[in-house]
Amino acid sequence: MAEGLRERKKRQTRQYISDVATGLFLERGFDAVTVAEVADAADVSVNTVYNYFPTKEDLFLDRSQGVVDRLARWVRGREKGESAAVAVLRELRDEVAAVSPRVGLMVGYARFMRVIHEAPALRSRLWAIGQEVLDNLEEALREETGASADDPLPGLIAGQVNWVHQTVMAVIGREMMAGRNPDEVSREVLLLLDDMEELLSEKVLNYAVRDEG
Repeated sequence: MAEGLRERKKRQTRQYISDVATGLFLERGFDAVTVAEVADAADVSVNTVYNYFPTKEDLFLDRSQGVVDRLARWVRGREKGESAAVAVLRELRDEVAAVSPRVGLMVGYARFMRVIHEAPALRSRLWAIGQEVLDNLEEALREETGASADDPLPGLIAGQVNWVHQTVMAVIGREMMAGRNPDEVSREVLLLLDDMEELLSEKVLNYAVRDEG
């Protein structure tokens, strides 16, 4: 369905508020900026800000939903004959090889990460997002394999696959904060992905293979 005028205006307003807030947070730090100051800079009311963003943390981590369901989405979209772990490895390699901003390979990412590291509330939210990623992945594996609620295997496999994703994101964040070139980091992380794949067992690499039929 085509986006209606009302929906488009709401999306644009949300994006504008988020952009204004992010600019203030990058300039002054997360804890130094209030929601009221964001509202004033965006020329909207405080209530309007909260209508779009339930918490102050949401203003900065406004694209977290795309991360929260990333691994589950990759697993559900895996190709015929492809396992869950192999699908995630393939998607991650594609993002890293493309030097994609979606995995933090971009100039300016260091400033974004520094704001997070300097704000306990954002670090806490980032941890919670990581837990959601893991939970959503486990749920997707259960659905895709038909595993029962008391079967521990989907949770164990999810932990292994999520370890790969978390490690890649942590390494990229650390290297970008150190002022590294995104292209150089991309090449190093591709080698790291090869090393991590070798550490995964055959059971993990062959779990939840999509039927060829």
